Amino acid sequence: MTTDRIWSYAPDSGYVEGQDLTGFSVVASDGTIGHVDRQAAPHGMAHLVVDTGVWIFGRSVLVPVGVVTRVDTDEQRVTLACTESEVKAAPRFRTDSETRDSEYLAAVGAYYLQLAASA
Repeated sequence: MTTDRIWSYAPDSGYVEGQDLTGFSVVASDGTIGHVDRQAAPHGMAHLVVDTGVWIFGRSVLVPVGVVTRVDTDEQRVTLACTESEVKAAPRFRTDSETRDSEYLAAVGAYYLQLAASA
């Protein structure tokens, strides 16, 4: 997977351009991790901010859309190509300003690219 692909939905993911995923549940390969709080694409780096509720002590995580394997509109569910522990181990998301910080986004992208390369 190339760097730009980690920030783009796979053509077969079921995502429709412009679709609002806010509120959709987010499911890793081994369980539900939360719901989409918001989505953004600064610097061409499309990602989801996922509210994990109490799963990770009430914090949110940032997930590049390239790890989305399926968007199920009927079930309002987004499925990821990684595990709960892999999401939990990603670079920590602390503030909303990080959703526009190209250095932070690059670190997140590199982390998820490394996961895809080892899969």
